Amino acid sequence: MKVGFIGTGSMGSLLIDTFLRSGALEPCDVMASNRSPGRLMELKKLHPGITICSGNIEAASESDLVLLCVKPLQFKRVTDEIAPYLRSDQIVVSITSPVQLYHLESALPSKVAKIIPSITHSVRGGSSLCIFGSRLNKKDRLLLLQLFSCIGVPEEIPENHTRIASDFSSCGPAFLSYFLERWIEAAVEATGIDEALVTRLAGEMLLGTGKLLTEGSFTPQELQERVAVRGGITAQALNHLQTSLEGVFERLITTTHDKYDEDVEKLDELFGLGSIAQSRLDR
Repeated sequence: MKVGFIGTGSMGSLLIDTFLRSGALEPCDVMASNRSPGRLMELKKLHPGITICSGNIEAASESDLVLLCVKPLQFKRVTDEIAPYLRSDQIVVSITSPVQLYHLESALPSKVAKIIPSITHSVRGGSSLCIFGSRLNKKDRLLLLQLFSCIGVPEEIPENHTRIASDFSSCGPAFLSYFLERWIEAAVEATGIDEALVTRLAGEMLLGTGKLLTEGSFTPQELQERVAVRGGITAQALNHLQTSLEGVFERLITTTHDKYDEDVEKLDELFGLGSIAQSRLDR
């Protein structure tokens, strides 16, 4: 199976690297296109054997599965460019959350899906969010699920939960890293503990906590209750967090959703689908 990657920026190159390292794909399976020839040459040096395409049309027309790894507002230009060269039996996957299935199905003759990856795939962890278009059959869905299961845990979700699910699976590593960064900075300043040491401790703690939630059958609340003995140090610190973080997560969700809605609105305008989007909201 030939897999074309249109766009080899941060996430496109991460996916190529991880699929190859996992053994899910061989270099001869990969076709890549990018507006920057220099980036493609760097990719070729890292992964000899992949095919560097002359442009998006070659990557799209010569592949069985095409991953669109470009920014939201570049989608209309890319879909206009490749649509005449696609076949109905091909699968095109967007990895960009604001791009809706109705955008893709209105612009492309192929089968379409949306799969939102995570930086955690680089260590073969985390979840990929799978939203399947109406033209995909059972075999197509299985192919995508099997491919992405090689680099993480694919989760099928309804499209209207794309943003909130992405807050956890895709944005979550940045949010948690920021929390840890501030905590580590405060620890170093207050006590003089070695920063590299406390960073390792924080990473191992985060890894172990994830396993307790996914493999240990704990809920977040149960985990807190297990660790925080009444009247103890952890319980007192948790009370401080509860007070200090009041409303923070609600505002976080509002912020990501507002930006998402703004991007979807701009895409509706680019694809000329304002009326379709409004009819979906009215239902």
